[in-house]
Parts: sequence; structure tokens; C-alpha cells
Amino acid sequence: MKTNRIFLSPPHLSGNEKKYIDEAFETNWVAPLGPNVDAFEKEIAEYVGVNEAVAVSSGTAAIHLALSLLNVQKGDIVFCSTLTFVASANPIIYQGAQPVFIDSEPDTWNMSPSALEQAFRDALNEGRLPKAVIVVNLYGQSAKMEEILSICNEYHVPIIEDAAESLGATYHGKASGTFGKFGIYSFNGNKIITTSGGGMLVSNDTAALKKARFLAAQARDPAPYYQHSQVGYNYRMSNILAGVGRGQLEILDERVKARRLIFERYCKELSHFPGISFMPELESTQSNRWLTTITINEKELGISAGEVLCCLERENIEARPVWKPLHLQPIFKGVKFFSHINNGSYSEYLFEKGICLPSGSNLHERDQLRVIGCIKDLINQNKNERDIIHIS
Repeated sequence: MKTNRIFLSPPHLSGNEKKYIDEAFETNWVAPLGPNVDAFEKEIAEYVGVNEAVAVSSGTAAIHLALSLLNVQKGDIVFCSTLTFVASANPIIYQGAQPVFIDSEPDTWNMSPSALEQAFRDALNEGRLPKAVIVVNLYGQSAKMEEILSICNEYHVPIIEDAAESLGATYHGKASGTFGKFGIYSFNGNKIITTSGGGMLVSNDTAALKKARFLAAQARDPAPYYQHSQVGYNYRMSNILAGVGRGQLEILDERVKARRLIFERYCKELSHFPGISFMPELESTQSNRWLTTITINEKELGISAGEVLCCLERENIEARPVWKPLHLQPIFKGVKFFSHINNGSYSEYLFEKGICLPSGSNLHERDQLRVIGCIKDLINQNKNERDIIHIS
């Protein structure tokens, strides 16, 4: 009999969402905007500790709005983390600007301050500083924001903090996503909380967010008829989906706790194997452990990351490689890249060796033990085969 599919990070509803959805239907607020949107924005802003938030259709839309607010235009340069999903960089292209990719470093797997500094020095020598820096907080772990902020402040370049994966995480006691000029969160179906699809733009600059609301609603001028003096976007979140978000936000801390417990169980069962290493957690930070990620050293463990992924798939278990760095993506061929190390890059190493394990907050312990058992069996099988070869 075929075993049930174990997914990487499926949605996990609480049951609280229904009351907000029902309210939207009862009051006929089923279109974009409405009381749930207003309340969701206020509740997110209060949760992360910023002045204001704007609910939009996706995290990608939030990044696009942030770049628009920073007046990023055709021909401008934007520095961006390379180890991330393509949505972090696509809005740079929407604006006609040019991305420059920055490597990761070992302590957080996020943007390398030393590579960033090198990129700034190069840009200064060319007389062409970036218009913005997009820093990604990968898999729920904050980047080294103190160092990155110090560098960007020195060059007077604003930061967009892509916290799509790190809502609920903290850095030195402060919420991830609140260190830059703008922060963004994603509520895609696989995120730690979801609105099915949606995102949030946050900032302490209330005037900028007022303009974000204007741009996100097709930039309609204040006139008694439809008049538009600049290009806008259809980016506002629906009142129904905002209701889902409100119900999800109520249990965010529980979801963070659940994912951290899943991470700890993986660590307990697998970290003693030579060649298996887990994504680190920077001192004075707390990752939300959106996904538990490991690296496989084939020389030490005797099996490759690819073999582990194939083994898990045979057992109907969804796991994935770490993000393919953007500087290796065909659509960004030839784009400038600054590495953390002299030969190769750390992000390429993580892509080659890294695996994302099933980490959903609704992952039952027995299913997690099935994942762990699959990996252990593969390791032991390989060890036995090597012992036989050695004896013969």
C-alpha cells in the first residue's frame, strides 16, 4: 500500500480564520479592501513593531512597490542576495534596473557583509552606487543586519529587507523585517502563516506607505471620475484573504514553536552523523525555522545530497535542494556577482550540498520519524556496502 505523501511545508489552518471569512460574507465585503484588510495591516504592524503596514497581493508585489517608492528606474543598480527565490530579484527587472548579486556567508547562509563591502567599493570606483540593497532572510534566519546596515549607511543606500520567509523570527530582540527602510513578508501557501496568496509591506515611513497604497490601487487620482496621472498596480489584498491572515496571525507564535521543535528533533536524530550539518542560528537571534535545512558532505557521510533527495522521493516524501543561486540562473546570465570566498562561492556550495527537509508545523511526529528513518536507512545501507567491499 502506498504511504501518504509528506509535503515540504503545507498550509496549516487554525480554525480561527472562518469567523473573519464569514464576517466578510455576511457584510458583503468580498472585494479588495475592507475591514479585515485594515485590521490585518494594523495587527501585523503591532506584532512586528513598526508604524504601519500595507497588505498586498504577494511578497513580490511588496518588493516591487518598495523599489518604486525608492525611485528605482531604468539603468539603476540594485544589490541583491543571490541565494534566494527568483521573486526577490524579478521586481528589479520590472523597473528596468540592473541587479548585482551578493554571495552568502557561513554563519547565516545570508548576504555576506564582506562581499557587500567589496561590491560597494567596486561601485564607488565606477562612480555608480546602487539605488537600493535587497537583503533576504533565508529559511527564517536573519542576515547579519548590524554589519549590513553599517555598510549601507556609510554609502547612504537604503535597504529593502526581504523577510518573506522569516516572519516571527527576531534579531537582537527585534522583529525580522524591521531593520531596513522597507520590510516585506509573504503569505504564500507554503509560508509559516498564509493567506493563500498575499504579502505585506512594512515601514516606519508612514508617508511612503500612504503612497504605496495609492500605487497599489491603480494610482487613481482624487477626482470625481477615474483619472490617473502615473502608472499604478493592481496589488491590494482582498478582504476575504485578509480574514484568513488575521486568523493565522493569532497563532503565529505557536507555529514558530512547532517548527523549532521539528528542527530540534531533526538535530537530535541526525546531527551525530559525520557529514550532516544544519543551518546555523546566529547568536542573539531566533530563527522561525520555516524550513529545516541541512548540508551533506559526501566524503564524510558516503552519500550525496542528490542520493538523499532521490531516496526521500522514492518514499513519497517531498524534499528540495537549497535555492539555486540567482547568479547561476539562465535569465541572469552575465550579471555581476561578488563572492564571499576567493575560489567559487559559498552560495554555490550550499546549492550543491544543501537539502530542505519537510518542516510544516502540522508535520506529525510519526511522519517526521519516517523522514529521519529513510535517511538513516540510506546511511546504514551505504555503510554496510562499503564494509562488504572493504572486507572482500
